[in-house]
Amino acid sequence: MQIAPLLDGAMEQLGQKDHDAVVLRFFEGRNFREVGAALGASEDAAKMRVNRALEKLRKFFTKRGVSSTAAIIAGSISANSVQAAPAALAKSVTAVAVAKGAAASGLTLTVIKGALKLMAWTKAKSAVIIGATILLATAASVEVVKAVPWTWWRAGPDIQGAWEGVMLLDDAGVGPGEAGRTHLVLRLVKTNNVYTATTDWIEMGKKDVAMGRVVYDYPSLRIERNPRDRWSLKVNADATQMILDHAIHFVQPDPVLLMRTAAPDPVPELLGESDFAPRPCADLQGYWKGVIGDGPDALPVNLKIAEVSDGTFRAEGDNPMQGADGQPATVIYNRPVVKLAIASGAGTFQGTVNSSDTEIVGSWTQGDQSVPAVVKRADYHAEHAADADKVYSFNSENDLQGHWKGSWAVTLAGTKATIRMGLDIAKLPDGSYAAALCNVDDLGKDDPIPTSDFHYDSPDVRMEWKWKGGAYEGKLKDGKIVGTWFQGGGGFRLVFERNGSL
Repeated sequence: MQIAPLLDGAMEQLGQKDHDAVVLRFFEGRNFREVGAALGASEDAAKMRVNRALEKLRKFFTKRGVSSTAAIIAGSISANSVQAAPAALAKSVTAVAVAKGAAASGLTLTVIKGALKLMAWTKAKSAVIIGATILLATAASVEVVKAVPWTWWRAGPDIQGAWEGVMLLDDAGVGPGEAGRTHLVLRLVKTNNVYTATTDWIEMGKKDVAMGRVVYDYPSLRIERNPRDRWSLKVNADATQMILDHAIHFVQPDPVLLMRTAAPDPVPELLGESDFAPRPCADLQGYWKGVIGDGPDALPVNLKIAEVSDGTFRAEGDNPMQGADGQPATVIYNRPVVKLAIASGAGTFQGTVNSSDTEIVGSWTQGDQSVPAVVKRADYHAEHAADADKVYSFNSENDLQGHWKGSWAVTLAGTKATIRMGLDIAKLPDGSYAAALCNVDDLGKDDPIPTSDFHYDSPDVRMEWKWKGGAYEGKLKDGKIVGTWFQGGGGFRLVFERNGSL
């Protein structure tokens, strides 16, 4: 049994405000701020009301033998809103007009125009649908119409602009079975009829991430950042919503609803050194270094905390050994107790600050497990002053320092993929070396990861990344580093070549 045939009856079961919220959000394509304004409520209240209404609809369908989720229901409503407006739509138009009076006239007119557009679309559809196939989806997907083989149809509506939804991540959340999540902003730009895409990952602090190849064949949209990250989406008829129903690499069990928006959430600006520089009478303000866990496997972490004038905080968590730096975090402080939560939900740190405000001792919780954690004040400027002494320039092909690139081919989920690596090796004033590895294709954790161990006895070089479970052994020969990458109990050939010339 499908959701669509029951949709009209389900909408009739909602209370007036829930009903209006769903119509405004999914039929009219309003963002939560606009929904709240129309209902005389805040943006947060509008989100809660829409989510509550979707949950009521889910229960309605469950009682009638249709097992689904709120995300699938939202997608089904969106899909069906461009095919035939439910009879219940007229109810909301009248209700909003009566409830809001003259102030709602502009909104009411817009809703009516939208309904007329839907009616016109329904009539036009019957004229062009010959030769097309209607795909009746299972309860775990949405109804879509395959594109008919005419160019104007395949081109579809323009999808330039910003689209926003919530994406689950690979990282475990705080509780059992929970996953980290982030607001995703997909930005599409068309130049000479070719689309390009970038993404912002709000709670991860990532901005303007290039997404690679974009193929738009209405209603299908494919985004291929690389063979490991491929997205399949469906666009609705008036290009106000799209459904991400399949993504390789990310753990995403439910479809993701992306809504067109003129006001996407911004990525928080990274804290500058002056923002978190220690100052008197600010207990937490500063740069903190410490570890999560204990013993030799304790994971190094850094915290940057800025105390704002109104008594609130801005904070970032750095996980340098796993390539995840600049993660936005929230701080709640009730002296001496400090609670810091990563914005994506991927862990919390709670501890007690000592009387001299130099150390915080507590625990880190993630995946329903807690381990000891401690951070101490550190001198950020002094720690990073040595960066200026790192030398990457080289005079001979037998010099180890420099910027290197390499790649290897693997098969992931039956798909062949090329994993690109960047390796930066610096020579220090004392003649030793420091190195950092960047996995170019690892979206979300693509900050350079410093080695946990480095040995060089020309021409042999050995590097280890303990907290990523990888190591590399090779020889510097004829301007290349030729060797083997070891990970997961196996090894394979990996060659690094200079990313630059003499």
